[in-house]
Amino acid sequence: MRTAVKIAVRGRVQGVGFRPFVFGLADTYLLSGTVQNNMDGVKIHLEGESVAIQHFLSDLKNKAPRLAKITEILSLETEMVGVNDFRIIPSDRSGTSMLVIPIDSAVCDECLKEMNDPEDFRFHYPFINCTQCGPRYTIIEELPYDRPYTSMKSFPMCEDCQKEYDDPTNRRHHAQPIACPKCGPKVRLLDQSGQKRVSESPIKDTIDLLKQGKIVAIKGIGGYHLACDAKNQEAVMTLRSRKKRPNRPLAVMASSIATAREHAEISVIEKEIITSPKSPILVLKKHKQYQLAEGVAPGMGTIGVMLPYSPLHHLLFADPELSCLVMTSANPSGMPILYKDEEALQYLEGIADFYLVHNREILHPVDDSVVQINDGELDFLRRSRGYVPDPFSTTVDVSGIVAFGGQQKTTFTIGRNEQIFVGPHIGDLDNIETTQHYQQELNHLLKWINTPKSVAVIDAHPDYHVQKLVKEYEFEEVIEVQHHHAHMAAVLDEHHILRKAYGIILDGTGYGNDGNIWGFEIFYGDCAEFERAAHLTYTPLPGSEKCIREPWRNAAAMLISLHGEKGLQLAKDIFTDKALEIEILKRMIEKHINTIQAGTCGRLFDAVSALCGVTKVSSYDGEAAIRLAELADENIIYESYPFNLLDKDMLTIDFSRMIEEIALDVVAGKNTANISGRFHETVVQAIVAALEQVYQDGASRNVVLSGGSMHNRYLRKRISTELREREFTVYFSEKVPCNDGGLSYGQLVVAEAKRSAKECVLEYQRK
Repeated sequence: MRTAVKIAVRGRVQGVGFRPFVFGLADTYLLSGTVQNNMDGVKIHLEGESVAIQHFLSDLKNKAPRLAKITEILSLETEMVGVNDFRIIPSDRSGTSMLVIPIDSAVCDECLKEMNDPEDFRFHYPFINCTQCGPRYTIIEELPYDRPYTSMKSFPMCEDCQKEYDDPTNRRHHAQPIACPKCGPKVRLLDQSGQKRVSESPIKDTIDLLKQGKIVAIKGIGGYHLACDAKNQEAVMTLRSRKKRPNRPLAVMASSIATAREHAEISVIEKEIITSPKSPILVLKKHKQYQLAEGVAPGMGTIGVMLPYSPLHHLLFADPELSCLVMTSANPSGMPILYKDEEALQYLEGIADFYLVHNREILHPVDDSVVQINDGELDFLRRSRGYVPDPFSTTVDVSGIVAFGGQQKTTFTIGRNEQIFVGPHIGDLDNIETTQHYQQELNHLLKWINTPKSVAVIDAHPDYHVQKLVKEYEFEEVIEVQHHHAHMAAVLDEHHILRKAYGIILDGTGYGNDGNIWGFEIFYGDCAEFERAAHLTYTPLPGSEKCIREPWRNAAAMLISLHGEKGLQLAKDIFTDKALEIEILKRMIEKHINTIQAGTCGRLFDAVSALCGVTKVSSYDGEAAIRLAELADENIIYESYPFNLLDKDMLTIDFSRMIEEIALDVVAGKNTANISGRFHETVVQAIVAALEQVYQDGASRNVVLSGGSMHNRYLRKRISTELREREFTVYFSEKVPCNDGGLSYGQLVVAEAKRSAKECVLEYQRK
């Protein structure tokens, strides 16, 4: 029996080869009709035998392209119109957008095979792509996703490309970024002055320059990288010197998974992640045979590795002598990622020796995503390229809520129906350039996602820039959310925990309800509200931000405030060249001069790191804690130092005895790695003991762990192990970073919960 149906498909179905896929299914089952992109996803009209249509619908759901992610298929019978063939028809741009924006994807094996085939007309073409790979989000100007609304509109297709584009049997059928050497983007090699270097082979010449130890700025999919030979110590140190990045580990790009394994240990799950279409930087343990330059990740037991994810990257490894490149983002410290040619030439003057550029415009810059496997689970350090702006599904309506995030590692999050869109990694909102970048990306996604601006959500810190930024938008309501409650709520929502739970939030900073800086917290609550059950004893931070940048000041202040004259002497014994400054710190503390009170895990780690002589002055955010953590072996259970739980108005975790013993161990010259391990275990035991003490009979046994310190492998593994042994169920963030990169997600969740609670009260009052 012949029938007709109209089908609406929602989800990530544009920019993934979905229309050609539908065309192929229709051809297989001898169906006629049409398929088109619209502002809702993909619309299909089918006519044919009802049995064939049922097979079509089954395959539509179960055999979709690898980059597709279908969230909904609606099918309704409709009238026959008597079409005799099946066609892809022009997109419909009318109506409101319900689209899921396609994500950028690493080059596929089929394209690589063609690129390396001397007989193929795209041989060695650095912009080869198809419906299953290549740039998407980074080149979109407008929706729906069609070539005229991308940066590829500047490149009219040649006859050969047009033929493939129009051929329903070709895998480039309706591939919007399709290009070749005749009609597509081209690379150029520029010298330091920005003048074109005379070269018939820009990529080959770039390889030669890298082998000579030169530093080359390379324009990729989402922005500029600075590259040099990762085995050349002189080149690496020159890059560090020019970029003023003395210690922070540099990411590397290995030519292949085999090359990566020469320098890092890679498990089965880690191989799946690093070779996936998302192609993030993966933090791996260094291999015993590690042979890269010492300056790549000095003093670290781990290294960030990625594989080539664009055709251009693959071509850079054509010479086997060049098997591993430093590939670090080119942005100056504190600035957003560079993606415009003129800005790269301006900001990288004196840093890059040469520039490998291309003329495919980047419309939406994105940093590389960074992940690690932590205690067997995926742990996002930065969620950006390859993942953004893919939405999460939630169980409630979050329409109209826009969360602005915090000050550091900033992201924003937008709600639409039961979808949550977390924006790309922006960075720290400390300058006008980053703020402008933030607003540019927020404005684009607000337009594309097309949700009303009902509720804005911001961090409660009065000095965070989002407090001013939100005033530039017209929202019906603005809600402030406590920093660590947002961290907790992100995990609760991710795991669909609707009832109250305990939250253990170990973090670097966060404005507390009492005006002090929180960050070592045990909460009990849900997404709508929380109670503070326990926290770390407050200690002073004289000089505030300076104390954070120079952890030795924090350590000295902690000793002085906790142990008086004895602590003062210990501080002078450890920081022997700082006696005068320590006296000044003492007076600042006594007179409360530019001194705030803080109880955070991050500052505690900073202090211990400085006491141990690991990091007295930080050159990048989190350095002191990261380097201290490197010394602790996650496979050893250390003996803890003593600590106290003080049950005053609220349970307080007091580490004064631990701090004193660590200082005495340092003065006595005891092993630093063992001190670090014992310190880590003390934090674990204190958290577990505090939770057991505040736990009330009948309360939830669910515990969520979050905050930036939960990236620490030892803490994450040991705290979760100890809690599970006590029959608690433990949850972590797996979709967003547990650092401030996931903050906006949690803010949105809190706002929705408060809105729902308010609506429930109003409904009750009406009754």
